[in-house]
Amino acid sequence: MDIDAVCQKLREAADRLAVHTAIQKNHALECVHESLRNSKDLILAANETDVAAAREAGVSEALVERLALDDRKFTAILQSISIIIEQTDPIGQEVAGWRAPKGMQIRQVRVPMGVVGIIYESRPNVTVDAFALAYKSGNAILLRGSSSALNSNKAIVSAIVHGLGQAGSDGIRDALYLCEDGGHEDVAQMLAAVGKIDVLLPRGSARLIQTVVQNAKVPVIETGAGVCHLYVDDDADLSMAVNLTRNAKMQRPGACNAIETLVVNKRIAGEFLPALARSLAGQVRLLADEVSYPILYDAVRKNGFIDQEADCIDRARKEDFGCEFLDFVLAVKCVGSVEEAVDFINAHNTKHSECIVTNNRRNARYFQSRIDAACVYVNASTRFTDGGEFGFGAELGISTQKLHARGPMGITALTTTKFLIDGDGQVR
Repeated sequence: MDIDAVCQKLREAADRLAVHTAIQKNHALECVHESLRNSKDLILAANETDVAAAREAGVSEALVERLALDDRKFTAILQSISIIIEQTDPIGQEVAGWRAPKGMQIRQVRVPMGVVGIIYESRPNVTVDAFALAYKSGNAILLRGSSSALNSNKAIVSAIVHGLGQAGSDGIRDALYLCEDGGHEDVAQMLAAVGKIDVLLPRGSARLIQTVVQNAKVPVIETGAGVCHLYVDDDADLSMAVNLTRNAKMQRPGACNAIETLVVNKRIAGEFLPALARSLAGQVRLLADEVSYPILYDAVRKNGFIDQEADCIDRARKEDFGCEFLDFVLAVKCVGSVEEAVDFINAHNTKHSECIVTNNRRNARYFQSRIDAACVYVNASTRFTDGGEFGFGAELGISTQKLHARGPMGITALTTTKFLIDGDGQVR
């Protein structure tokens, strides 16, 4: 990839897009929506090629699920574009305004970032989400997906470019570029593209994110690996706790908002853990600490799973806590209080999403105020940490940092502000 030439075209596109109206941008996105819908069969066929190659390479089914598209996921992609079209254009919005002591009128308004780069793994839907959010917020975008999804991404980008062409003067076809080399050199070029890329977003494994954060010379919005926890308080509805644990672990174990560790208050462990073992038996491998292991082992034996014990329960190692399994594996830790739970979670999490199950209002508020994470839930699954579920239509990722953006990132995450000052001859 010739990073200089690519970024120059993107910069020119971003400059043009920055002055497009909401009507123009929405028209272009409507044309992209139509083009993607008409290209569904081609895109799904390309995705089948990627999925087959992933399975042949021995990729786990949990990760294959992240790569695979089907009718339901494709419909969700189209719906996300429709929601983004309906959202208010943030560009030009006045964030604040006041009159200075010398009489100048000062306004702080939203403007696009300019050229955005995103490096991501699997998930072809990210190609559409990132483009649509960038375009609506007036940015050009450089896409670098993983080689495992290259056929899918090429088919998607081809449909997007065709849609932008159909939009006439409202569509800026050079507002996106897909890296197709598949090598690491293009990543290295993006990390070093000072003055060419305004902001870079990594989205994927902990290894990918840390590589970008530690080596990038351009500004980075850090998205986090998802070492998420669910804490079952001693004042919890245990039936609810079982259901939330099942959903947060099993619905999509390869997602960053799936829980990796279950934290349980010792006072209810003897009642809750056997119920959980019955619910998860044969589906999730439990890695239990010294307190929870005998309780779970007895529950497994009493329920007739002793022959499968080696496949469903084992003793946890120290390194299992704080590990992102991205699979049907769940570490279990017992604690003596909500305070101990908070300390344990803050020491092992990635500041993504955490949950407490409790009917105790004091414990709920303590947990929410003390947990250091982008999203902190009371009695709801961590699987809701998602731009679509938050009403953003789509997301660029889940920011786990504290500067500029935090949590699911929608349209405004790709904007910054500038000050507009109007005077009538003031001098200092």
